Amino acid sequence: MTGEPARVRQMWHLLEPLHAVLYYAPEAFDEAAALGYDTEERWASYFAWRAAPLGAVEAVEAVEAEGAVRAFHSFAQAMVERYVPGVWATAGPEAVLAARLRAVDRSYRALFGERVEGPEFAEAAALARRAAQAAGPGAPGGLGAANSALPWPDAPHLALWQAATVLREHRGDGHIAALAGAGLDPVESLVSFAAVGAAPTEVFASREWGARAWDAARRRLRERGLLTVDGTATDAGRELRARVELRTDEAAAAPWRALGEPGRERLVELLGQPWLEVIGSGLLPAENTLGIGKV
Repeated sequence: MTGEPARVRQMWHLLEPLHAVLYYAPEAFDEAAALGYDTEERWASYFAWRAAPLGAVEAVEAVEAEGAVRAFHSFAQAMVERYVPGVWATAGPEAVLAARLRAVDRSYRALFGERVEGPEFAEAAALARRAAQAAGPGAPGGLGAANSALPWPDAPHLALWQAATVLREHRGDGHIAALAGAGLDPVESLVSFAAVGAAPTEVFASREWGARAWDAARRRLRERGLLTVDGTATDAGRELRARVELRTDEAAAAPWRALGEPGRERLVELLGQPWLEVIGSGLLPAENTLGIGKV
């Protein structure tokens, strides 16, 4: 991959770990526990952190659950509905939004120390915020639009995290649209992704589709000529996934065009060391369902 799509993908790979600290840092689990969430497993806090910008439709729970199912595209519907909107019985969205900023503040300070108060974080935050604000309103009801509508924190390191979040959720909304355009339903999206080597099949088990749904999706993809009998992608399957990834990069390009190449290159320079420190911290899993480093 070369040209603009490669640069757009580079920015995603750079910003994603800085965003994902929220789901793995011990400080984030501390804040979730303080709200009353069970932190023996990570999903209650994960869904709370990500769904909070969508808000809670307390009077019409089914509507909110359906919206969350669309937003959390890769997860089995039963899994999403098990957590959303039930997470709001523990703490409301506003309390969760405040707690997730506290979690990021504590996590970043643990990772980066006093540098979060320094000029490089301030410059990186300003550049990332400019890019995020150029993302546009996003898909109605999507997580990109929901995060874009939030007020910006004053602290530069929190603004940097929020910009990374807006950009990754904006990209995610575009990815969901690209998958739908390719005729791939949620479980087919995962099966086809595993088939091109994005991650081992067992990594995707966290999305709780189960063997029956996974096997049925494999059968449908074989019938379309996208999968071989052993579950690997055919040439047509690889071409389809490549088109999905290209459409995703194209949909995510506007913020980086708006920032301009000098600004983008400077942001890469500023975030290189923090990126290395997050990766080297051991907080994030080596294998992930996003295919970072694989596709």
